[in-house]
Amino acid sequence: MTANRLDVAITGGIGAGKSEALAAFSRHGAATISSDEIVHELIEEEPDVKAALLERFGTTRRSDIAEVVFADREQLTWLEQLLHPRVVQRYLEWRERQTAPLAVTEVPLLYETGGDERFDKVVLITAPKALREARREPLPGDRETRLIDDKEKAKRADYAFVNTGSLEDLDEFVASVVQDLTK
Repeated sequence: MTANRLDVAITGGIGAGKSEALAAFSRHGAATISSDEIVHELIEEEPDVKAALLERFGTTRRSDIAEVVFADREQLTWLEQLLHPRVVQRYLEWRERQTAPLAVTEVPLLYETGGDERFDKVVLITAPKALREARREPLPGDRETRLIDDKEKAKRADYAFVNTGSLEDLDEFVASVVQDLTK
């Protein structure tokens, strides 16, 4: 944190609404960045990453890589070791350039990677499993088996929202968090 900025993480399960919450933070004046978008940039633009992926998987297509890594824990570990340090470096560098009172980063595996220590506040967005599954495409493998349970995340988070309502409900929650953090 700088003297004039709070660094906030959004986390939660796949399909919970993290991206919509990130967009709401942006609408309410926060600087925002998505770890998923950083991953996409790394895969598409970073020569070292592209070369490593081509050597390991023969492709840089995310869907092809996902099929492999979510069926093989060793491959997933390799991919995370390639990408996670670069993602963290990118969002930390981005964060230092921000002048808005809130710099908000979407980090899906925040608690699982110990990343919560890099943030002043954590916002958890969650939803029941059936609703999360309805909001997203089917995923290869069981990507959620290694995630910390939402109840445990809620105990650790500074703010938690069960996202079962409308986008307006989510926006109201985010507005209340922004108001609380910037008062």
